Amino acid sequence: MQEEKIKSGMVAIVGPPNAGKSTLLNVLLGQKISIVTPKPQTTRNRIIGILNDPAYQIVLLDTPGLHKARKPLNQEMVKIAVASLSEVDAILFLLDVSLPMPDKQAQPVEYLESTTVPVILILNKIDLLGKGQILPMIETYRKIYPFAAIIPVSALLNNGTDVLLQELLRLLPEGPKFYPEDIPTDATERFIVAEIIREKIFLLTGQEIPYSTAVIIDSFQEEQGKNLITIHATIVVEKSSQKAIIIGRKGTKLQQIGKNSRQDIEKLLGQHVLLKLWVKVHKNWTKDMRFIRDLGL
Repeated sequence: MQEEKIKSGMVAIVGPPNAGKSTLLNVLLGQKISIVTPKPQTTRNRIIGILNDPAYQIVLLDTPGLHKARKPLNQEMVKIAVASLSEVDAILFLLDVSLPMPDKQAQPVEYLESTTVPVILILNKIDLLGKGQILPMIETYRKIYPFAAIIPVSALLNNGTDVLLQELLRLLPEGPKFYPEDIPTDATERFIVAEIIREKIFLLTGQEIPYSTAVIIDSFQEEQGKNLITIHATIVVEKSSQKAIIIGRKGTKLQQIGKNSRQDIEKLLGQHVLLKLWVKVHKNWTKDMRFIRDLGL
């Protein structure tokens, strides 16, 4: 029996840092897959979310922000995002409408010049604008790049995402399903747990600290018959002074990171979690290409 054709395709979500890419992914999926913080450049890896419906399957790729990168870590992040542009059937290009508009030569619009697939411009955070500001902005963007569509949304408020989905389905080809219907992501539980811990570090520390940290899951053990998962994780920093800040006075900061992380991890796994965190210094790890590769970047 011939398999029924559905709308299926891969879609990259790209744009500058902090435009709302991860928030949009989570809203479209109806659950949290990608971590979200108010700080730019939170996403480091490419994260796949799978939007399933009897009539379609859309594989969404949440990518790191497109920006002028100087550090090796940031350069690898941009490479991940740019590489995604050549692997997809369509692109969702997000911009934060509360920021100044880029011109045709400005990054990150220039990254779109070499792509041959349809690009939908998503004008995100329209809840921050007055009604009279949106239409002139759309007309300006029409002159910058030949977008397949320009759609104003508020990912945070889930406003306009239904229109976005309809437009996306119009552009996608017919084909097979890439993944089983019952999984929302191809990311492992270990990866998501590490990302949750990293998110809490972003939210609970300031200045350069979040950008100088990485999280490694050392062990992930389910206790049979106890409804308990024991997780050991190491937070890697670049300097001893950063280690002191992560730990905090009498260990209070590390305890708060652990507590907030554990709550989200338990929601994810549906079980009780014993989370044990350590902090280790790896001097200048963001410039150590071997270590960056070991992190999966």
